[in-house]
Amino acid sequence: MLRKNTKIWIWVQNNRLLKAVSNQDTGTLTIYDERDNILLKRTGLTRQQVKKIEICLSSQRVKRIDDHREPFTYI
Repeated sequence: MLRKNTKIWIWVQNNRLLKAVSNQDTGTLTIYDERDNILLKRTGLTRQQVKKIEICLSSQRVKRIDDHREPFTYI
């Protein structure tokens, strides 16, 4: 189950499906590949830093997954 204020983002890059999970409350950002291997994990971020990252993701037309939908509906 996802924590409150957790957002999931997905995109395709170099023929790979990538997923980012961000949380402003915990100050974390984790990026996974299509096999759920962690590619990048940042902890100790401020709320503002996480928010800036989320704004950058949305400006790059990365899809944010709605909390109530299955991920495969976006692909």
